[in-house]
Amino acid sequence: MSESEKFDEVTSKVVDAHTSHHAVLNADDALLAELGYKAEFKREFSLLETVAFAFSIMGVVASVTSTFSFPLVSGGHVGMVWGWLIPCFFVMPVALSMAELASAMPTSAGLYYFSAKLAPPKWAALASWITGWANVTGQITLVCSIDFTCAQMIASAITVSTDGATVLSAGATYGILLVILFCHGLVCSAATSILARLNLFYVVINIGTTIAAIIALLVCSGDNKVSSKDAFTLFENSTGWTNNGWAFLLAFTAPMWTLTGYDSAAHISEEVAGAARSAPIAILLGVAGTQILGWLLLIAASFATTSVADLLTTNLPLPLGQLFLNVLGKRGMLAIWSLIIVVQFVTGAAQGVDASRVVFAFARDNALPGSRWWKRIDPRTQTPVNAVWFVIMSSALCGLLGFSTAALTSLAGASVIGLYVSYAAPIFLRITSGRDNFVPGVFSLGKWYFPIGAIAVAWVTFIVVLLFFPPVQDTTASDMNYAVVIIMGVFAFASLSWVLSARTWFNGPVRTVDEPSQFVDGKVSVE
Repeated sequence: MSESEKFDEVTSKVVDAHTSHHAVLNADDALLAELGYKAEFKREFSLLETVAFAFSIMGVVASVTSTFSFPLVSGGHVGMVWGWLIPCFFVMPVALSMAELASAMPTSAGLYYFSAKLAPPKWAALASWITGWANVTGQITLVCSIDFTCAQMIASAITVSTDGATVLSAGATYGILLVILFCHGLVCSAATSILARLNLFYVVINIGTTIAAIIALLVCSGDNKVSSKDAFTLFENSTGWTNNGWAFLLAFTAPMWTLTGYDSAAHISEEVAGAARSAPIAILLGVAGTQILGWLLLIAASFATTSVADLLTTNLPLPLGQLFLNVLGKRGMLAIWSLIIVVQFVTGAAQGVDASRVVFAFARDNALPGSRWWKRIDPRTQTPVNAVWFVIMSSALCGLLGFSTAALTSLAGASVIGLYVSYAAPIFLRITSGRDNFVPGVFSLGKWYFPIGAIAVAWVTFIVVLLFFPPVQDTTASDMNYAVVIIMGVFAFASLSWVLSARTWFNGPVRTVDEPSQFVDGKVSVE
């Protein structure tokens, strides 16, 4: 073959690949138009970057660090190991059901759109309204919770580095929170192409830090470990609940805090190439990867924990910080802690993007006060910059609850409850009123949709009840779980606003295209 023929062959392959890529983008926009929306974003996320986004938003090592006190209190070693593993088997059906829905209806509207399309027509708008408000509440409060924990991690680093001489006040920690939120506002306002590339860095630092933490705990603890039997079977109930079974169940709340946000792949689907395929893959790989790495990290922590009581009585805000200090010493702890802070920071950045897309979509359907502002797309970045800053400002207001430890913990619990209620609503409708009119996408559960969906809904119902309980039996006003107050406040607002006003003007998702799209010479045509 001559050089010119080789050149022509290579050129032909490049042209074919380019043509194929554009065909995928056109198909994405055609499907979006059939769902009722015109394309407003650039589809810059590849499959790999979408998977990285879904994985990074759960920030496994940072999230385990944030919630480590719960299994410690609710079972000790058993709480760490089995309190993580058991819920994983029940979270996966939720992820599978959501992956099926995201594949069939890949739009940033996500969960509340699913509810609208699967509910009986008479109740579609109400189902969409309730699901949307639950999801928006969960998304924004989760941003606040992640970033406030990041501020606490920084405060812990300062305390350790000064040998306990400097302990930041609640006001100083809130100031750090505001700085973090401002930085996230800048990052999340970037163009989609930049955000997509950043997620490759996010996933590397996430996985790398998690593996480093696992190795550090196992290797540096040397002979100062508990036995294999104790690491997997030693049960210590520090909750005050006399029933050990109930105390152990409360350990299930920790992985539920970590295994949230994987609906993010659905919310960025309007920015993803091949969204009907990429979104479900990202959801499933993100959840599975987080479950596996989280379990391995907690097994390592269980082996390295020689005294549960010592960790529970630490002066540091987060007990896992004390474990790292015990095992690695001051310099080693600060080294790994710095990486965990970075992980927590990028987790907050990813969650900020996710929340902004939910706010944009809900505003696009005119469901939020001031929707005309929040649904605007910045002409320079082609991203919803106004929605980003709505999330940042709302999170800053929520952060004021950080002046009360009980209120902040309750806010974090409320975010998980809000998200999982919004996950369960469309899944419940899928297996009931929507089972006959559901049109599956590339990824389908087939005949297994019903048992998987039923398990998912039953699990969410069970875990939401657990999340309303305080971690210990003997509570005072300062350590009570007020999540029920926050959640009921949101649902009261959504219900009253529906009865008094929204039922007269909110009809569910609003079409932004006149007719379903069709292919004309490989291009999307909307008439």
